[in-house]
Amino acid sequence: MKIAVDTNVLIRAVLQDDPDQGPAAAKIMSEASLIAVSLPSLCELVWVLRRGAKLSTTEVAQSIRDLLQAGNVAMNRPAVEAGLAMLEAGGDFADGVIAHESQWLGGDTFYSFDRDAVSLLTRIGQTARLLA
Repeated sequence: MKIAVDTNVLIRAVLQDDPDQGPAAAKIMSEASLIAVSLPSLCELVWVLRRGAKLSTTEVAQSIRDLLQAGNVAMNRPAVEAGLAMLEAGGDFADGVIAHESQWLGGDTFYSFDRDAVSLLTRIGQTARLLA
């Protein structure tokens, strides 16, 4: 069976914080021949794991890497790697994903009012400019 999962399924599978939903999420994901994971779901997952569950950057990155390494998970791997690079540089996973996808769509330079995002993107090799 090929499935697409909502963020809440990913959260329950990772955290196992609900006695009914955690095992159900793990079961469906282990039985699936393909799990399609969208970029918005991953961005939401990272946000919940960091802000709600208060996991460390290392723990969150490892959770995403575990998904990347699963043989039955399909996702936009280059965008996920860009998000991980940003996260591990101390920034926001979603900013890395957004910058990567924007470049993939043809944008040459990432513009933002977010000084930290621009600084981190520049540091990891992206072309980014602060809009002031």
